[in-house]
Amino acid sequence: MGNRTKHLAVVAAALAILAGIGSMMNAQPPGPSGPGRPGKGIRGGPGGPGAMASYSAPTLAKTEAEKKILPVLEDMNRNQRAGMMNVPEADGQLLRLLVESIGAKTVVEIGMSNGYSGLWMALGLRSTGGKLITHEIDEGRAKLARENFKRAGVEDIVTIVMGDAHEEVKKLKGPVDLCFIDADKEGYTDYLNKMLPLMRPGGLIVAHNVNPRQVDEAFVKAISTNEDLHTVFLNDRGVSISMKKR
Repeated sequence: MGNRTKHLAVVAAALAILAGIGSMMNAQPPGPSGPGRPGKGIRGGPGGPGAMASYSAPTLAKTEAEKKILPVLEDMNRNQRAGMMNVPEADGQLLRLLVESIGAKTVVEIGMSNGYSGLWMALGLRSTGGKLITHEIDEGRAKLARENFKRAGVEDIVTIVMGDAHEEVKKLKGPVDLCFIDADKEGYTDYLNKMLPLMRPGGLIVAHNVNPRQVDEAFVKAISTNEDLHTVFLNDRGVSISMKKR
């Protein structure tokens, strides 16, 4: 088995585990008639009686980086969530897993907030020797993120870009291994169009809040119909993952 095949196999297995039930991974976009519709999942999920439950195991510290970063993430999860629109902890674990599984060297984040999701990705980048370029428009949140990155000891691999990400991403150069979009929902299609040419073959574009309540229909159509992309929707999580084909 070649390295490329191994990487794809690892990512596929990881997605199946973090989705809770691998059979729920499919390329049908969420919407009124899709599997993301409330009432069509498995009882017990956080979205109501019909939402699918998902589970991820706790992250156990092994490396020195994990021993330093994980306590900061735990503190942020307990004390900094209010008003920050952070991803759930399980989604942070998913981001770390994807970053590390594909051996990402350059990760771009659009929508940093206080740095919670960025810190999960930085945890993976500590293993791959990569870097994170993260975008934020609010200086108050950026100040908090800088403090969090510093106390986690990852400020040396994180570049914070302030301003309107729609304009700032134009300045980026490829190749980019993974792009995480979690910002203004109506802007997802524009971010996709600007980032896709920069993505390396086999690179991943991950989007958050891709669900019937928040979804940008134009974005869902774009990632579902572009022949250069292979997209899966984790409908219990509201996450889409699109791989740029080789």
